[in-house]
Amino acid sequence: MRGMIGYCGLDYERCDAYLATIHDDQALREKTAKLWSELNQAPILPEHINCEGCRGNGAKTVFCESLCAIRKCAMEKGLSTCGGCPNFDACSTMQAFVSQNPTVLENLK
Repeated sequence: MRGMIGYCGLDYERCDAYLATIHDDQALREKTAKLWSELNQAPILPEHINCEGCRGNGAKTVFCESLCAIRKCAMEKGLSTCGGCPNFDACSTMQAFVSQNPTVLENLK
């Protein structure tokens, strides 16, 4: 498994917040903030779009740092990803996430 896979299985080398951060791309921050604001019906500003990945020690978006139930659970269980959780198949949170992001299953293998 690559090191750039989040607890949930997302490849954050493809995440716009991650890309905007590592490339210091203000236009991508603005585009991502606008999209995420619309998708989440929440006021997300370009300055909120700073993330170096959920498993690293660097910057994270507010959602990833404080609100992501998947990240919180995996960290509490000491897992590198949810793919190693014995309750993965029964986890309603993860199953809902997978239904919206089916590509994460391959990343979690």
